[in-house]
Amino acid sequence: MKRQLRALAAAGLLLGSSLVAVAFGGNASADTQICEQYGSTVIQSRYVVQNNRWGTTAQQCINVTGSGFEITTLNGSSPTNGAPTAYPSVFFGCHYTNCSPGTNLPIQVSQISSATSSISYRYVSGATYNASYDIWLDPSPKRDGVNQMEIMIWLNRQGPIQPIGSVVGTTNLAGRTWEVWRGSNGSNNVISYVAPSAISSLNFSVLDFINDVRNRGAITNSWYLTSIQAGFEPWQGGVGLAVTSFSASVNGGGNPTTPPPTTPPPGNAACAVKYTANSWNNGFTADVQITNTGSSAINGWTLTYSLPSGQQVTNAWNATVSQSGSTVTARNTGHNGSVAPGGTASFGYQGTLSGSYSSPTSFSLNGATCSRN
Repeated sequence: MKRQLRALAAAGLLLGSSLVAVAFGGNASADTQICEQYGSTVIQSRYVVQNNRWGTTAQQCINVTGSGFEITTLNGSSPTNGAPTAYPSVFFGCHYTNCSPGTNLPIQVSQISSATSSISYRYVSGATYNASYDIWLDPSPKRDGVNQMEIMIWLNRQGPIQPIGSVVGTTNLAGRTWEVWRGSNGSNNVISYVAPSAISSLNFSVLDFINDVRNRGAITNSWYLTSIQAGFEPWQGGVGLAVTSFSASVNGGGNPTTPPPTTPPPGNAACAVKYTANSWNNGFTADVQITNTGSSAINGWTLTYSLPSGQQVTNAWNATVSQSGSTVTARNTGHNGSVAPGGTASFGYQGTLSGSYSSPTSFSLNGATCSRN
């Protein structure tokens, strides 16, 4: 989909009647125009700017500057209920064997001590597009092909378009509230963070978003960060859209940013659970409160229990909740993973009901049996 591997033509391609300058691996010292489908060039001896037109056969051109790029020609369009035409972007890391100069990516998440980035956009009116910042991760240190996890940060959304999947809640990151979407495009999983209004510039911790995705159970610390990218996904129009500046830095030598979950010895409960339910003929809701009764903080939690026959979870809030047979697994979200001694974390869900209602009777937190409140 977004990443397509193609044989790249040599510089000086002739498209129609116009000569197109395409740089591959060189450094753009002056403005460089790229119209080749997957053409790219290097800026600041550190980042790669790519045209990356994969969703249309129509011509698209970008003008690359020393600090970013601008879309100058965009002849294609796509239906708003489908994929965009392209992802012109600037990136740090590796994208289909094209690695930015001197990059230390891929790097294992557990080894990242900090990952920061700054981005500035220029927007236009009358077009359908998103301004998207992409973070790619994979279980292996891949430098080629599709990664298994895509994190998308939508800083601006114009027109009747939406992220892949469905809304699973909201979260607070980078000093803002984001609507969180989760789904799959068939090739990779996607978690998207959508800003409620347009953001023209952002200076933030990339690692905060990675940690939030990890806390949702989508990746682990053993996965690899392979690239971070900033650009646009246009559906209709978009000439004049620009990334005016971009920077990224990933530092290694660290330990896991969030310690592994605290697991008390089996049988020594360091938790208590209060389960409050409300049921009707064919449905129910449940509010679950976890109390840390131990003497040390819980950093990341997973609560497991069995629902009685005839109960099926349909949606949840303040936790990632899944059900396999009768077994329910609830994992913390980014904002409630740390529970101090004596503190609580809460979540809730709705479900369908067949037959008479009864509540679950036993709960385990990170492998330890909890008492009941």
